[in-house]
Amino acid sequence: MIRCLFRAVWNGEGSPRSFFRAQEREHSLADAMERLQVANLSLFADQEQLFLYYECLDTPVLPESLLAETGERLAEWPGGAPGRRWVPMTDIFHYQHPVSNSQWARVHKERTPYGRIALLKPEQTASYVYYHYQYQEEKPGDGDKYGMIGMHENVLFFYSELPETITPVLYEGRLKTSLKPENWAKVMEPHFIKWEGAPVGQDIWRKLMLVLEVRCPAERRGAQHA
Repeated sequence: MIRCLFRAVWNGEGSPRSFFRAQEREHSLADAMERLQVANLSLFADQEQLFLYYECLDTPVLPESLLAETGERLAEWPGGAPGRRWVPMTDIFHYQHPVSNSQWARVHKERTPYGRIALLKPEQTASYVYYHYQYQEEKPGDGDKYGMIGMHENVLFFYSELPETITPVLYEGRLKTSLKPENWAKVMEPHFIKWEGAPVGQDIWRKLMLVLEVRCPAERRGAQHA
């Protein structure tokens, strides 16, 4: 099981929602996921910014293999291979990590992917990663089983699912210390660039619009054969 987070910028006509939710495009994506053994794909948007989450049940799969039809509708991202449209986001925090495909199977049939973004002060990056690694390894399983934070540049993407899934972990954290601050929110606040004009309660973590969700039967086969 490989969890993937990517980021892109919409550069096409119309809205990402209307493009990706076209029926023929959803069918094409589901076929690609079935063929490549990918499950639980969710695409979120914040204006022209796109954030993608999915799970590979076997080998790594790039977004271009799943969403080939996007093509030049996405802006080219410099610094990598020519024509790169999707950039990976680094997993800097997760409440749990997959032990096997079967252990990772969902228990909530009625669930909703939930995405948020935040802006990190560049000079606070090392501190933010330090605290979150400490939290992750001191208290694994302390939140939604599927919750994780990806980072690219100073942008943070928090993926989770509602309702939350709280289950015991099947492994021990790597740290035996107990140094996670009790006043977590107060310690975290200085790390962020706050959004101007944000809705109440979203001045740090702003909610994303869910554009598309495709679970795919590959999830069930992966759970059966793990």
